[in-house]
Amino acid sequence: METEKIKKLIRTKESYACENIKLPQELKENAKKLCFEYNSKWNTDEQSKKILDELFGTTSEFMVVAAPFHCDYGFNIHVKGLAVINYNCTIVDTSPVYLGKNIFVGPNVCISCVGHAIDPVQRAQSVTISKSIHIEDDVWIGANSVICGGVHIGAGSVVTKDIPAGVVAVGNPCRVIRQINEQDKISKDMMLPL
Repeated sequence: METEKIKKLIRTKESYACENIKLPQELKENAKKLCFEYNSKWNTDEQSKKILDELFGTTSEFMVVAAPFHCDYGFNIHVKGLAVINYNCTIVDTSPVYLGKNIFVGPNVCISCVGHAIDPVQRAQSVTISKSIHIEDDVWIGANSVICGGVHIGAGSVVTKDIPAGVVAVGNPCRVIRQINEQDKISKDMMLPL
C-alpha cells in the first residue's frame, strides 16, 4: 500500500490492524527530527512554538510542552485549546489523539493509540491494533498514567496483586475479567494490506 494511502488511513478515526514493522517509516521521519530538535537544546518560547506548530500542523497559542517529549507522527495530535504537557510525555499517535481545552498532563504520561495483539501468536508476528483517543475538556491526567487506544479519557489501573498468565485484567484496583480466547485474535479482514 502506498505511503499517502496509509497516511490517510491512520488519520481517520477508524480502528485498524497491521503488521507494525511493515508501516512506512518515512511517515515518522519529520516527527523524529522535530522531537530531537525540541528535546536536545534550549529553545526560546518563539522557537518552541515554531517547532510544535510544524510537528502538530497547528497548535494552540496556549500550549506548553516540557521537554523531553516524544510522538510517532505529530500530525495525528489535535489540540483544541489550553494544553499543559509535563516532562517525558509520550504520545503514540498511530491514530488521531484529540486533546480538549484546559488539559493538564503530569510527568511520565504515555498516551498510546496502539496496542499489541492479545493472541500470543499474532503478537509474535508484530500484529498491532490502533484506535483513536479522545480526552475531553478540563481533564487532568496524573503523573505516570497510561491512556490506552479507544478510550475517551484515561484508563489507569492499580495492580495490587499478581496477575496470572493468559488473562485480560483491567480496573482500579486491577482485577482479572476473563481468559484470553479465540475471539481475541485480530481477523485477517481488519489487517492493512502492506
